[in-house]
Amino acid sequence: MGISSFAFFPKRAVGIDIGTSFLKVVELSRWGSSVRLLNYGELAAKSIYEKPFRTFEKNTLMLSNKDVGRALKGVLQGAGIKTTKAVFSIPDFSSFFTHFELPPMTQEEITGAVEFEAHRHIPIPLSEVAYDWEITSGKPGRQEPLRILLAAVPNELIYQYRDIATLAGLQLVALEAEIFGLIRSSKDMIEDEAVLLIDMGAQSTTVNLANKGSLTLSHSIDIGGNELTNRVSKALSISYEEAETKKQQEGVRLAVDRISILTPLIDVILLEVQKIMQNIQTDMRIEPKRILLAGGSANLVGLQEYVQEGLGLKTEIVDPFRAIFYPPILESVIRSMSPAYAVSLGMALRGLEK
Repeated sequence: MGISSFAFFPKRAVGIDIGTSFLKVVELSRWGSSVRLLNYGELAAKSIYEKPFRTFEKNTLMLSNKDVGRALKGVLQGAGIKTTKAVFSIPDFSSFFTHFELPPMTQEEITGAVEFEAHRHIPIPLSEVAYDWEITSGKPGRQEPLRILLAAVPNELIYQYRDIATLAGLQLVALEAEIFGLIRSSKDMIEDEAVLLIDMGAQSTTVNLANKGSLTLSHSIDIGGNELTNRVSKALSISYEEAETKKQQEGVRLAVDRISILTPLIDVILLEVQKIMQNIQTDMRIEPKRILLAGGSANLVGLQEYVQEGLGLKTEIVDPFRAIFYPPILESVIRSMSPAYAVSLGMALRGLEK
């Protein structure tokens, strides 16, 4: 589901993820059915600016388009990326997702019905957003209700990304919500059953239900990796940078006076996930079989085991590079960065689609 698209896609493409704390880029090439990693790169907002790229409270970018465009151009040059065809991700908390049911109807009737419902569900005028939709349950023309997933993005954000692409010397091929990139890069891990994708970013955690490869539900929780780091900083009276290092070294078991620092916050996330799972089972009659962890915090030491024990479902860390060819010398690097690059890689894969 993309906000804009073109009929022709190149055999090389760049995926770009402008997150809260990091800007990530991935360049891929396709030859036949083989996809190869050409280049990748990232830039931390704090390394050059005092502000983050964006915040949860503000849908638009915190920094000017010129600043972000300059930073992106620097990453592209540093990584040696020459491809100009780019797909950008849109943060899930800057997008609007909703689900609703329609009564049985024909394919011809659906468009008008969705537009009518869009007026009811989208909290701002439709003239100020670009929206798209897909059927997640049921088939037109049959005597069965249709479940619709509706996604909308403010036009203001689209204009920003177009400006940033131009400033960075890129051609904007498409814009897409983060979750669809995550699903695409995880396709071979989720296509056969109902899976919960928990994307732990810097600013927020998004809980998504993918049922046989299609997004069925998306819900954001206002706790992310930055808040975990802030908790460590306050508990140990150390700087944010020192706390980030400490968090990465010790992970979930990090404690002071035998009192866990991180698990209370993680438990809040797990409690919300449990509520979402109950709603899925009750309202949708879907039983998630596994959990996949993605995002910059997915590799936190001990998190995979803690989530599996807390939620009672087999839990894995997403591996978006598992079907991508890359030099063997990068194996350890790819393994450590893999969950954080799932979105940008998914965007690049979108750019390679015919």
